Amino acid sequence: MDFASSTVVDVAFPLRGTALPRDHRMLLAQALAEVAPWLADDPRSALLPVKVVHGVGDPALLPARARLLVRAARERAQALRGLSGRRLRLGNDEVVLGDPVVRELLPHATLYAHFVDAAGADEATFLEATAAELKRLDAACHCVCGREQSLRGPGHALHGFSLLLHGLRAAASSRVLEQGLGGHRWMGCGVFVPHKSAAAVGD
Repeated sequence: MDFASSTVVDVAFPLRGTALPRDHRMLLAQALAEVAPWLADDPRSALLPVKVVHGVGDPALLPARARLLVRAARERAQALRGLSGRRLRLGNDEVVLGDPVVRELLPHATLYAHFVDAAGADEATFLEATAAELKRLDAACHCVCGREQSLRGPGHALHGFSLLLHGLRAAASSRVLEQGLGGHRWMGCGVFVPHKSAAAVGD
């Protein structure tokens, strides 16, 4: 599969601000949906959580090169450019979206998701459900389940695991990047990015 034929791209916004809630996925999804409801209503759309400074305190500091990545249908990219300069309020914190850059989704043999929604299942059941989803996507690979964790969700906490996939063929990798795994993709769950190594799965 030629990556240029992908129907989905990543739109990366530089962020101006000082801090975000450490568990900011739901707040970020809500804030972006307020300024771009047309994006949130598109099932192809997904967010990637912002990388914040490691630690345990709240709020978490933003690094100087912080980015917000919106994964969206290619035809949405131009409309997303129009969000440059918009302010997003997340609880007591605020960030401003800079001028975005469009990035192609390039297939990689190894992909990683920080959090895949397990819908309350234990690890064994989660891996069974994951295997079924990968079969539906015709994406044969080896799965490595990582850290169990929970996130603030709409109405209740979300329970899931980090997940690494390796040994993917190019076409299968592209399908996983475009469609993700599990629910709550608009909150950044089940959204995969390239990973350099299958040696470790952590935070």
